[in-house]
Amino acid sequence: MNVLEVRGLTKRYERFTLDNVSFALEPGYIMGFIGRNGAGKSTTMKSMLNLVRKDAGEVLINGRDFYRNESLCKGEIGFVMGEFDCYKKSTLKAITDVTKRFYKTWDDAAYRSCLKRFDLDENKKISELSAGMKVKYALALALSHNAVLLILDEPTSGLDPVSRDDLLDVFRAVISDGTRSILFSTHIISDLEKCADFITYIKNGKILTSTDVESFRSSYRLVSGEREQLEAQKSYLIGYKAHAFGFTGLIRTEDADKFAGCKTAPADLESIMIYTEQEDGHEESAL
Repeated sequence: MNVLEVRGLTKRYERFTLDNVSFALEPGYIMGFIGRNGAGKSTTMKSMLNLVRKDAGEVLINGRDFYRNESLCKGEIGFVMGEFDCYKKSTLKAITDVTKRFYKTWDDAAYRSCLKRFDLDENKKISELSAGMKVKYALALALSHNAVLLILDEPTSGLDPVSRDDLLDVFRAVISDGTRSILFSTHIISDLEKCADFITYIKNGKILTSTDVESFRSSYRLVSGEREQLEAQKSYLIGYKAHAFGFTGLIRTEDADKFAGCKTAPADLESIMIYTEQEDGHEESAL
C-alpha cells in the first residue's frame, strides 16, 4: 500500500491553476518534488495538508482519506520547512514540551534517541542553533511521533555543502527501515542526485512526469553539435543554447538517431530541468 496518494488535486486562483495533480509514493523511498519557482510545489503541499482549500481531488495517507480523517492523518505526517525560526528565545525543551501534547503517539524514547543521534542539546535556544541543526531539530520532532511520511519543503536551502551532505545522509537513514517515506521539495537539484529514488516534476501547475530517477534520466540525452546541425534538427530539441561554435541542448533518448554526427551524453537532473524550462532556445551572449 502506498504511504501517499495524490489524485487529481486541483486548486484555482485568478492567475494560476494547480491542474489535476496526481502522484504516489511507496513506503521506504525518497521522492524529489521539483519545478521552478511558481510552478506549484508549495500550492500542492498546502492543498495536500488542507492549509489552503482545494477545489477538487483526493489525498490518501496509508489508504485513508486525508480530508475525512485529518486529525488522524496529520499525526502520521511530519512537515519540515527549511527555516525553523519560531520562538527564537525558547529552548528546545520548552518547545518540545508543548509540541508533544498534540500527539497521542508521542514516543519520548524515540525523541531522546534523536537528540543523541543529531547531537542536539535541548537546553539550547533556537537562536543558538545553526541552520542545519534547526532542520535536524524539526526532524527530531517529526520522528518522535512515529510519522510515516515526512514532507520537507526546501530543507537544505541556505546550508553550506558539508551541512547539506550531512542532512542527506540523515534522510537516507530515516527511510532505511522501509517504514517511512520522504517527499522532498527543493530547487537544489544536485541534492536529489544524491538521495532521491523518485522524481515528480511539476511545470505551470501540471505534472510533467512522476517516475523513478533512473527512468527519468535515461529518457533524455544531452547533445552538442555545429550550427548547421542545429538548424536542421531544431524541431527535435526540447531546449538548447546556441553559441559561436555551435549548440548544446536536450533531446529525448528516442530521438537520438536524428542527431547522427552530433555528440551525445547522459543527462543529469539539473540539465533536464534547465532545458525543459526553456520556452525556446536562446543565443549565448559574447563576453
